[in-house]
Amino acid sequence: MAGLLLAGCASMPDHGEIRRVQASQGVDSQVRVFGVPPADKASAGEIVDGFLEAMTSDDPQLETARKYLTEDAAKSWRPGTAVTVLSAGLDRFPVRTEKDPDGPRWKVTGKKLATVDERSAYQPQTGEYAEFLQLVQEDKQWRISTPPSSLVLSESDFQRIYMPVNKYYFAGGSLVADPVYVRQRSDPDSRMDPTTQTVQSLLAGPSRWLGPVVESSFPTGTELRQGTKSLSYDGQNTLRVPLNDKADNVASPQCQKMATQLLYTVKELTASRLDRVELLRSDGKSSSLCSVTEVTAAVIANRPRTPEYQYYVDNDRLVRMKLDITAEDHQPKSEPVPGPLSAAVGLKVSSAAVSYDERRAAVVSDDGHGLYVASLTGPGTGTPPQLVLTGKGAKPNTLTAPSWDAAGDLWVADQDPQHPGLWRVPNGTGSPEKVQVAGLDGRITSLKASSDGARIALLVENKDRRKDLWVGRIERPDPKGDGSAVSVRELRPAAPQMADVTAMSWAPRGRLLVVGRESGGVVQARYMLADGSVVAASLPGATGLVAVAVAASEDEAKPKPVVGYSEDGIVWLPPGAQWRTVSAGGRAPVYPG
Repeated sequence: MAGLLLAGCASMPDHGEIRRVQASQGVDSQVRVFGVPPADKASAGEIVDGFLEAMTSDDPQLETARKYLTEDAAKSWRPGTAVTVLSAGLDRFPVRTEKDPDGPRWKVTGKKLATVDERSAYQPQTGEYAEFLQLVQEDKQWRISTPPSSLVLSESDFQRIYMPVNKYYFAGGSLVADPVYVRQRSDPDSRMDPTTQTVQSLLAGPSRWLGPVVESSFPTGTELRQGTKSLSYDGQNTLRVPLNDKADNVASPQCQKMATQLLYTVKELTASRLDRVELLRSDGKSSSLCSVTEVTAAVIANRPRTPEYQYYVDNDRLVRMKLDITAEDHQPKSEPVPGPLSAAVGLKVSSAAVSYDERRAAVVSDDGHGLYVASLTGPGTGTPPQLVLTGKGAKPNTLTAPSWDAAGDLWVADQDPQHPGLWRVPNGTGSPEKVQVAGLDGRITSLKASSDGARIALLVENKDRRKDLWVGRIERPDPKGDGSAVSVRELRPAAPQMADVTAMSWAPRGRLLVVGRESGGVVQARYMLADGSVVAASLPGATGLVAVAVAASEDEAKPKPVVGYSEDGIVWLPPGAQWRTVSAGGRAPVYPG
C-alpha cells in the first residue's frame, strides 16, 4: 500500500488574510494518507493547518492529529463519534492576536454538505460550518486546547476515507436496507477492519431515522465477543461471528433471523462469495449458536421474487415483454397482458403498476381520474377491472402513476390543486385512505413505494415549479394498537445535489435511480443511496432521456436492465452497451412494484 505525506502545513502563515486549507484532491481511495507531526517552534497558523490536514489521515487513533493538541485535549478528544462533511476545504483565519494573554484563537469555516452521526448514518445538511480553535502555550509550543467535537472533512476526503454499506433489519417480515458509512480501512479508534465495523454497527441497532419502523432480531446489548477486531472466512466461504452472552439463550428461529441479517449485511462487502454465516456463543470455545446458508436466508428474508416481465403502456393498453441481457442481439417483443385488461372495452390506460407477484395490475385511466385494479391471470373475459379510487379534480391527469408495496397495498397521489394528497388502497381492494405526509411542502407529482414497504419516494413540485425528491418513512399502526392511520414521517432529501429531478425508481440494495439536472448542468441519471448520498455509478447517455419515467428492477441476484422513456419511446440499456429502442410508441415503463 502506498503512502502519502501531507507536508503543506509548514508554509502557512499565522496571521493576515483568510487562508484555505485545501482538501486532498485527487487522492485515490487505496492510497494511505499520513499526517506530518508539528515542527518544533511551529507558529499558531502552522499548528492549525497541520491539525486540520492530520484529521484526514489514516494514522491509528489519529495519533498525529493528537500531537497538535494540548495533553488534556488529546486525552479527551473523541472525534470518531461523528463526522462533518464539507463541500470543499476549510477557510481559517485568526480572530485574536498572539499578544493576547489567552493565546491566539482561530476561526475555521466552510459550507456544510452532510453529517454522519454516532450510528454512522449520513444526513444531508446545508448551511455554514464555523468553529473556533483556541491555542495555548504548552512547554513553549503552540497547541490547540479546543479541538472540533467531530471529524471535519471535505467531500473528497470523506469519499476517500469512508465507504457506504447497508445494514439490514426486519420490517413486517421483509428485510430493509439501512445505509451507513464505515472506514475503508481499520478504524483509528476501535482498530476494527471494515467488515467488523459494519457488524458492530448492525448490532448497535438501526439508524434513528429508520428505527421507528424496523426491528432487529438481536437481543438488546448483543455485541461482538470482547477483543474481536476482525472476522474471517474459512475454506467453505463461511463467516463465523462470535457474540457476547446476551445472545447465548436465543431460540433457533430468532437466531436464524439474526444470522440472516448478518449474511445480507456482510455479503455486500466481500469480494469472494459468502455462502454461510455461523453465530458463535460467548464461551470462547467456538460452539455454534446457529447458522444459515444463502438459500435459507433468502427464504427468511422474504425478498421480492425475480420479475418475469417488464411492463409499459402502448397504444393506451398495458403490455409486457421479456428483456434478455444474456443474448447479444436480443430484440424484445411485447404482448398484451393476460386477463380482463386485454379485453376491457373503453378503458384506455395512461400509467400502470404491477404487483410483485405479477398477478394484479393497477392502471390509471387516460383522463387521469380513475384508478382501476385488475387480475393478470385467467381469460380476458374474467372479472372486469375494479374502480378503487376516483380523482377529485376537474382537470385531466390528476392521479399520478400508482405503486405497489410488498404488503400488497396500493399507493397513488392526487395532483389536483384543490384536493392534493397521498392515498393508500389497502390490499389494492379496500377503502382508500388518505395518508398524512408530515412536513410536505408542495404537490406530489410521482411516487414509488419501496419493495420492503418501509419507505416511499416522493417527487414533489414546490411553488417555484422545481421538483425535488424526498424519501419518507412509512409508519404503520400496531395491529393491536389504537387503530391510528398509516402515515409518512420525516421526509428527507434523497437527491440534494440535483437542482431539478424529473424521474426516479427504486433500484437494488435500497438505492434510487434518479434522473435530473445539477445546477448549471445537463440531464443525467445517477444512483443515489436513500440517505441522499451519491453512489459513484451513473448511466451513460442520460441526456437523451425525456425522463417521464424510469424503471429499474430491485432484484439484486438476477439484475434486470434499466428501462426508460425517451423521445424515441421505450428504451432499454443492456450491460456494457448503449440505449436501444424497444417501442417507438411506448411510454410509462415499470417493473413490478
